[in-house]
Amino acid sequence: MANTKTYDYIIIGAGSAGCVLANRLSEDPAVSVLLIEAGPMDHSLFIHMPSAFAWPLADDTYNWFYESQPEPHMDNRRMYCPRGRVLGGSSSINGMCYVRGHALDYDRWAGNQLPNWSYAHCLPYFRKAETWERGADAYRGDSGPLHVTDGACKNPLYEAFINAGVEAGYPRTDDMNGFQQEGFGHMQMTTHKGRRWSTATAYLRPALGRANLKVMVKTQTRRIVFDGTRAAAVEVGRAGKTQTLHARREILCCGGAINSPQLLMLSGIGDGDQLAPLGIPVVSERSGVGQNLQDHLEIYVQMACTQPITLYAATRPLNKLKIGLEWLLFRSGLGATNHFEAGGFIRSDKGVAHPDLQYHFLPMAVSYDGKSAADGHGFQAHVGPMRATSRGHVRLTSADPTVYPSILFNYMSTEQDRREMRAAIRLTREVFAQDAFAPYRGAELAPGSAAQSDADLDAFVRAFGESAYHPCGTCKMGVADDRDSVVGEDLRVHGVDGLRVVDASVMPSIPSGNLNAPTIMIAEKAADMIRGKPALAVSEAETYVAPDWQNLQR
Repeated sequence: MANTKTYDYIIIGAGSAGCVLANRLSEDPAVSVLLIEAGPMDHSLFIHMPSAFAWPLADDTYNWFYESQPEPHMDNRRMYCPRGRVLGGSSSINGMCYVRGHALDYDRWAGNQLPNWSYAHCLPYFRKAETWERGADAYRGDSGPLHVTDGACKNPLYEAFINAGVEAGYPRTDDMNGFQQEGFGHMQMTTHKGRRWSTATAYLRPALGRANLKVMVKTQTRRIVFDGTRAAAVEVGRAGKTQTLHARREILCCGGAINSPQLLMLSGIGDGDQLAPLGIPVVSERSGVGQNLQDHLEIYVQMACTQPITLYAATRPLNKLKIGLEWLLFRSGLGATNHFEAGGFIRSDKGVAHPDLQYHFLPMAVSYDGKSAADGHGFQAHVGPMRATSRGHVRLTSADPTVYPSILFNYMSTEQDRREMRAAIRLTREVFAQDAFAPYRGAELAPGSAAQSDADLDAFVRAFGESAYHPCGTCKMGVADDRDSVVGEDLRVHGVDGLRVVDASVMPSIPSGNLNAPTIMIAEKAADMIRGKPALAVSEAETYVAPDWQNLQR
């Protein structure tokens, strides 16, 4: 198969979804599969060492390194939007938090004329994908490619955070991805034996020896070529040369929330009024392509720590060397964790049926990408609304595929989003004020005790709010007569044949949590659809909803 230019399936993007499809489709030895990735191989130690995840975020070596247009409700700041450009995609550069979201997120999808995407339909695919270190139950899997481990929480600040949440009146949860998401508890991560467990490691590497699977790296897909309205081939650029690769059965677009709509528009699928000025002929008029962009915005509530037990000491050069050596030799120590080992899910107000605020706790005061650290010992909670009502877009600025699209998230454009973010800050302050933090609690570093009014908190969010790096929704799943939708329930692109989108861009609305696990679930489910296999049996597992959520915030 080495010299062929025709394959049964062509997968564009070797990320969180593409690697899953490459594995599952190539299980059938009768079909040929080509996986195309714009970025390089994932050989860097900074990718595989969990605590080094900030390094790939720092430049464009393994990262598209996007930024938004000036955000009108965020002091006109250009917001950083990293997306993986490497084998494994964003699963090779993310924070490795394993979070599925809430059951009601998927029931919300199902309620919008997508019945096969309810939680009962999705849960079996979450289970199929994973091997959880605590073993299988009605919610968790023990034989999937994706290894999931629990945060060890050895630092006393982790347990202080969980205990403080309980003292504040919230429940404790034993498994945020099981029966009960709501509450405080240990977080889980996609690591195994001290290493990042990306989809490249989990799914792709076990399949690389198959004769029917070919992987092309450092190859950028320029456009999809149509024969009438059938997706027949892809035009790619590699080492300065352009070539065309043909698909007998299907082309599967797995580029993610930014690259997938960009590629569809470059290929003539989108809003004709936007494509015509760029000289792109319309193959399928779908005005929803690139619309419905959603993300999670978060702020860091930071406290000084009165005891020298935080990760601040680990930032010193000699200590970094020791941590690195221990990880290299034994895959253990502080290098073997993402440090997000405790977290929580709470509701911002009464009348909210399931948690709309998420916590990631970190025993250090530092920015997500590691560029800005407090000068001393501290700890922080990342917190923000999980179902923001603000919507943005991705738009082409050129017919040249190497020119980045225009991205606008439109963060904090609605009063509901601003109200939820204010509640997030105030409720976090209440958690940090509990007795569990008394031995450790110093002054509030951010937003700072002077910031109390709504106007103060809004100004802090505008100036310091950051993306949690969870873009989605730009190739929305929906029925064909919904002009805002791009793909159907089977993920086929409306108006054309032989083309599906399989990644976070198809999410109609954002799940309540990190997006890597849901994206992997979508790909597992899509693989059965593409292969014509029966869907896994619908789950009958129940999930927790607070009994008096209509009247009580906790």
